[in-house]
Amino acid sequence: MPEWFEDWFNTKYYHILYEHRNDDEAETFIKQLLSELSLPKKSRVLDLACGQGRHSRFLNALGYSVVGVDLSEQSINCAKKYENQDLKFVCEDMRKALNLGDFDLVCNLFTSFGYFENQADNLLVLNAVHDYLATKGLLVIDFLNAEKVKQNLVPEETITRCGIIFHIQRKVEHGSIIKTIEFTDDSKHFNYQEKVQLLGLSDFENLFLKSGFKITNVFGDYNLGKFAPKNSDRLILIAQKI
Repeated sequence: MPEWFEDWFNTKYYHILYEHRNDDEAETFIKQLLSELSLPKKSRVLDLACGQGRHSRFLNALGYSVVGVDLSEQSINCAKKYENQDLKFVCEDMRKALNLGDFDLVCNLFTSFGYFENQADNLLVLNAVHDYLATKGLLVIDFLNAEKVKQNLVPEETITRCGIIFHIQRKVEHGSIIKTIEFTDDSKHFNYQEKVQLLGLSDFENLFLKSGFKITNVFGDYNLGKFAPKNSDRLILIAQKI
């Protein structure tokens, strides 16, 4: 049976629901992040769980050689339209070790981690990333702030996008936030789910210790403000391969 992300991310409805994502905010974040990292131009960057490649394309436009990897065939087919000599896209599971060469930076952005049932799969991802990275290479994970999510959970809401009414329910169960998404389109009823582990800073510290990384910085928002467990919008981690 397919895992939830294999189904949901490979539909057009996923992109319709999240069409409101702010590209200007994403680009500002990338610029500030690269300034913080002092990453030389022409460095090799892996965008892990890249979706349709919006971050990958912007990184490439800034002068970096980029590979984007995502499990969604639909997203990768869309992203491939933008390929060039220094921008490539690959459809693959991020838990698998791929022969992609060494990278100076691996980015995992917009809560694209913790999709699995257990920590063992999270370690598979991080172990693969460790193999990808060059000596002292860097990993950036942009994740939700679990503490704030739990405190401010919206149990139900209705969102209309492109004439489709999405009914969304959220709950916290067994250490994960589960979002159920129901809607009707063209007289057909659809039901999908998102499930993300509510990982906190201590969880990542433990995962990094086991996979050969050390945390060098932690931020709480896309302006790279200080992380505050109860108040920050994001948990943004920078780690170095050791």
